[in-house]
Amino acid sequence: MTLSGCVQSTTVSPIPQSRPTTVPTAVEADTTPQGPSAQSNAMRDYYAKVQNNLLLNDLLRTDGGGSDTPFTTHQLANNFDAIALNDEYTSVGGTYVARTTPSSLHKWAGPVRIGLEFGASIPDAQRATDRATVAALTGRLARATNHSISMSARPNFHVLVLNEDERQVIGPRLEQLIPGIGQAAINSIENMPRSNYCLVVASDPSDNGVYQTAVAIIRGEHPELMRKSCFHEEIAQGLGLANDTPRARPSIFNDDEEFALLTGHDELLLRILYDPRLYPGMQPEIARPISAQIANELMRDAT
Repeated sequence: MTLSGCVQSTTVSPIPQSRPTTVPTAVEADTTPQGPSAQSNAMRDYYAKVQNNLLLNDLLRTDGGGSDTPFTTHQLANNFDAIALNDEYTSVGGTYVARTTPSSLHKWAGPVRIGLEFGASIPDAQRATDRATVAALTGRLARATNHSISMSARPNFHVLVLNEDERQVIGPRLEQLIPGIGQAAINSIENMPRSNYCLVVASDPSDNGVYQTAVAIIRGEHPELMRKSCFHEEIAQGLGLANDTPRARPSIFNDDEEFALLTGHDELLLRILYDPRLYPGMQPEIARPISAQIANELMRDAT
């Protein structure tokens, strides 16, 4: 089980939260929207301020990088090593904590079928925007990886857009989507502090490096650009780029929030990951020289 997420680079203490008493058994994409709670409205205001502050500091860039963000073949290879051959979280004392640990290579062997589910509080207009965002992103990821990735009514990669109240009681639904998910992963989702913007859990039930199911959690309270950023990062991480590193630039796999959306650098990481010379379960010491060779080929072709 791999857990990855977008975390606020400056630690913010989580606010006390009361838990709703009703437990939904599923999150339906066509559920009639219901009004958000006061708690959810407070989070929506908070994240609006966060996005505004990031934009005022020239962060959340959507240009993909340019002449100010050059990178070399060596940097691309090292970034792949840091991001694809390490996990961002590890289970400690019944919950996941941020701790980079070496990992074998993980990716999907079969088709990736992405489906969106919305909590009842998510307005229709926001649902339409998010569907368009994920549909466009899905096409981009399929082209970058040359792997079968599509939107589907029968998904194995579930993207849940939830408000505070819905996320805090989502455990039963997670157990439906990923049997054997474990209480540590459920706790990390239900008790996610506001400094965690979003996260993804990907399941490798055979422990052979092959992902078979994934669930991404997107906060419904995020303003549009932050929500779009979460879709980009969590779905890409759920494909196998599980870690973040402060060295990666221009990249969304960096908690400094400089870039909001997938960059050309990130597409190259995905292309390396889904090159057939790299197979699921490959150990880092075996994958490293092969991924470096692929990086060299891609950068040579780009010049």
